[in-house]
Amino acid sequence: MTSKGQPGPKVPIRDQATKDKALNDEELVAELQRHMDADRFGVLYDRYSALVFQKCLGMTRDRDLAKDLTHDIFLKAFVNLGKFDHRSKFGTWLYRITYNYCLDHLRKAQRRRTDDIDEHPVKDGLAEDRYEAELLALRAERLGAVLEALDPEDRALLLMKYMEDLSVKEMMEVLELGESAVKM
Repeated sequence: MTSKGQPGPKVPIRDQATKDKALNDEELVAELQRHMDADRFGVLYDRYSALVFQKCLGMTRDRDLAKDLTHDIFLKAFVNLGKFDHRSKFGTWLYRITYNYCLDHLRKAQRRRTDDIDEHPVKDGLAEDRYEAELLALRAERLGAVLEALDPEDRALLLMKYMEDLSVKEMMEVLELGESAVKM
């Protein structure tokens, strides 16, 4: 109000993008389910793309492939957002899509029996440094071979536990498995 009792100038309402960014995931998803909008979905992409990429990278160990899978996963999430039933958090739902999509890709790759073990170059320098680098490369190669030999499901469980530090409860929720199945 002004000093004369008149209403003051109206404060402009923040633009839609700013409003969308202020919503929590559940509110934003509910809005998207009412009216699908690519810009609004972009807010979810901005919130979760790095996490999805890291999960894909952890499962595939291939940066370019992880980028492609991340794109595919968000496209799949966009198309299937209407099926999200709010029984779990959006992040958990997206993590499940990510896990399953990467796992399907790994299964297909395993059928083709392509072996993508990372090679670690030996550092130049002192003989001792070279020996240590060769030893580390050998250990990494052996670990990579062991991981590749595992079923994709078992590999993903190990990565969730030891690389992503997920609890058994979190893994149960993501994988929709019982506690004993996750612990085995």
